[in-house]
Amino acid sequence: MRSARGAISYQAGFAAEEQVAQLYNRSGRLICARRWRGQSGEIDLIARDGAEVIFIEVKQSRTHAQAAEHLTPRQIARIYGAASEFLAGEPAGQLTDVRFDVALVDGAGRIEILENACAA
Repeated sequence: MRSARGAISYQAGFAAEEQVAQLYNRSGRLICARRWRGQSGEIDLIARDGAEVIFIEVKQSRTHAQAAEHLTPRQIARIYGAASEFLAGEPAGQLTDVRFDVALVDGAGRIEILENACAA
């Protein structure tokens, strides 16, 4: 039973990430990486808005509030670590303009973007 629930959660998360990626693309921000993995952890989506790099954590649950509750301080720390690794490959390195967004997706597929939700 647990593996079936896990598979459903995985698929729901994957679908939520796809919806969020499409939203960013429609707004003119190019998704340049999906599920980017560094030694510190994984970043769901990475987008570019001109010279700015946007790191996006996608959280999906029944409501936006429940989705937001799933983001923990430990997870934020892992995202920062992975983002630092990603930035090492950028021309401006750690001086690159960045933003950390959280995309909340509810059970009906509605998306709420919290820009600069994880300000460093």
